[in-house]
Amino acid sequence: MARKRYSQAKAKVEERAYGIEETFKVICQTATAKFDETVDVAARLGVDPKQSDQMVRGSVVLPNGTGKKIRVLVFAKGEKEAEARAAGADYVGAEDLMEKIQKGWLDFDMAVATPDIMGMVGKLGKVLGPRGLMPNPKLGTVTFDVKKAVEELRAGKIEFRVDKAGIIHVPIGRASFGGEKLKQNFTALMDAVVKAKPSSSKGTYLRSLYVSTTMGPSVKVDIADLRGSSK
Repeated sequence: MARKRYSQAKAKVEERAYGIEETFKVICQTATAKFDETVDVAARLGVDPKQSDQMVRGSVVLPNGTGKKIRVLVFAKGEKEAEARAAGADYVGAEDLMEKIQKGWLDFDMAVATPDIMGMVGKLGKVLGPRGLMPNPKLGTVTFDVKKAVEELRAGKIEFRVDKAGIIHVPIGRASFGGEKLKQNFTALMDAVVKAKPSSSKGTYLRSLYVSTTMGPSVKVDIADLRGSSK
């Protein structure tokens, strides 16, 4: 049944690059699973991730969120601990949370830390780093403004990072959002990716761009249309 559903969805996608408007109309048509499928973007970049000065990484607040409830953990003490709780953080603490994590607990999606305790949090690098959960000042997750950090994460702030193959994989919402909201999220993401282009990157930066749903086929996006929409 799943194979038949995929074949039917793939039949709706032509072997060509679609304009942005078309892309999300087609994407919504290919989301035929019984659950609300996630919509993902895959962008192949003209960078060499092995070179430290060509690492592409950043974050962006999607205007329509991700459609997923983000569980936010905050490492903080004193007033900042109270501020984090008031902002809606799911887990707040310091040594107690670090001890739980060292024992294998990882039931959260994003982590924030105040700069004054990053020395302690840094000891969790081998556990949190590979999972993309380590607070990072460049991404706004190491900050004394924990209220803003928590609110942005809960509102739909996502991180993106190029992998070893030079590709960025990012979810931008759910199929139920509809074409217009998905397009808005996509545009916000791609604006951030373009702004993150390393100065050392030469030649074509955006090599190819595809959008897909969890169970559906990929739709190729016309990069020329993307450039036109960002003027």
